[in-house]
Amino acid sequence: MKSAKQIVEEWLVHFNRGDADALADLYHQDAVNHQVANLPIQGKQAIRELFAYEFSTAEMICEPVQMFESGEWVIMEWKDPLGLLGSGFFHIQDGKIRLQRGYWDKLSFLRMHGMPLPTQ
Repeated sequence: MKSAKQIVEEWLVHFNRGDADALADLYHQDAVNHQVANLPIQGKQAIRELFAYEFSTAEMICEPVQMFESGEWVIMEWKDPLGLLGSGFFHIQDGKIRLQRGYWDKLSFLRMHGMPLPTQ
């Protein structure tokens, strides 16, 4: 069985290819993806739809800066080519992502990609 870190490294490959289907295959059926700038998404299919939508709206690349593994947990600090920085926490169980939580600056992301800014 792959280590938690190997699963996150595979996640990076699929993310950087913009492959929502391959990403979704890495998650448990009832997984939660909570990017704290947004509401949590629950379920493998909903997570696939989220990635498919996001890949259709912006070109996103995730370059790991640091990655730490502790048992079932992987913590990754990342950057993208435009200068956005963030971190992600992945809880891996039975070879699948059970929980992903990400921290990044949504306002900076929207500005960098020329996307509409929130009105509230």
